[in-house]
Amino acid sequence: MKIYSVGGAVRDELLGLPVKDRDYVVVGSSPEEMERLGFRPVGKDFPVFLHPETQEEYALARTERKTAKGYKGFEIYTSPEVTLAEDLARRDLTINAMAKDDHGQIIDPFGGIADLEAGILRHISPAFNEDPVRVLRVARFAARFGFAVAPETLSLMREMVHNGEVEALVAERVWQELARGLLEEKPSKMIHCLKECGALSRIFPEIDVLFGVPQSPQHHPEIDTGVHVMLVLDHAASRGFPLEVRFAALLHDIGKGTTPPEKWPHHPGHEARGVELARDLCARLRVPNESRDLAILVAHSHGIAHRALELDAEGIFSLLQASDAFRKPDRFDSFLLGCISDFRGRPGYGEAPYPQADRLRAALRAALSVDAGSIAKTAQGGNEIREKVALARIGAIRAALS
Repeated sequence: MKIYSVGGAVRDELLGLPVKDRDYVVVGSSPEEMERLGFRPVGKDFPVFLHPETQEEYALARTERKTAKGYKGFEIYTSPEVTLAEDLARRDLTINAMAKDDHGQIIDPFGGIADLEAGILRHISPAFNEDPVRVLRVARFAARFGFAVAPETLSLMREMVHNGEVEALVAERVWQELARGLLEEKPSKMIHCLKECGALSRIFPEIDVLFGVPQSPQHHPEIDTGVHVMLVLDHAASRGFPLEVRFAALLHDIGKGTTPPEKWPHHPGHEARGVELARDLCARLRVPNESRDLAILVAHSHGIAHRALELDAEGIFSLLQASDAFRKPDRFDSFLLGCISDFRGRPGYGEAPYPQADRLRAALRAALSVDAGSIAKTAQGGNEIREKVALARIGAIRAALS
């Protein structure tokens, strides 16, 4: 029985990155022996055990054989005879197929170290095409490390897309990988990688069509909408904005993809169309409510926020009310982060001031200072209460901004 640290922990150590989780492979053992040693079985599809003291995961060495479409269509085989090399061979990329023994020696049967040094994402074997999730994982690793995809791996990914493998992906897994990719340092690289292999048009067609659609004349027409959205997304990432803001950045101009070409470069009504497209995409991928609601809000109202310096107190009140900012001020602040990212996601605007956000935040603070409870005691009925509270909030906004 031999135990090896494997996968991402070995890769990240070699890259000098902090190791968050360690996975271990056990060679030459059996479920019965693991349990005798005090390990607790937790694996449903294959033998995985928790260490009795550290609670880290230890998996028995195994091989896999494709039996059906999709990422669950595998037959697992494990026995004491399965070697470390056989276990590593079933993994996706060379950089993820290294192991380290208890003496600190690196076992690298597929050239992972060389690919790390060259900044290359390369598949191990043709068996890569047996799991469509790997298309998403490669794109996510491109965003994380900034590595290039090896030509032969890109070719295999295109073949998987052409064969319809990505259509077998379940919505929850697509969202999981997308969310993880959006949280990487350069999420646009994930989108570009998916586009390059053809997967973007299958999984996120609403985003794919944005490339080649011209921006409005006042919004840097030298770049198209797809490029603009990538700049917006990367700006949100560069500021460390949370997942829901980055997702909203990705979808904020989604309506421009449905503008009839004869209306280009203008996009009348793209906000309303964007709301419907965002709602449909979120339903399809079963996006969590928090991310869905912010994406819809940003798609609908980012243009109004950009005009905040022109709005009077009544106009700002209408935006705050329509955005449900009085009940959800934290979400409104996230909405402003999405608007800031949109504004700065243009060439030369990366550090440009955005006083609109300060104006709207000041207006919201003033409106929230109104004592709605006291006003309610002086009014008769719900309609009168709403009218008096609205007038008081508009007055507070006007005073704050004067």
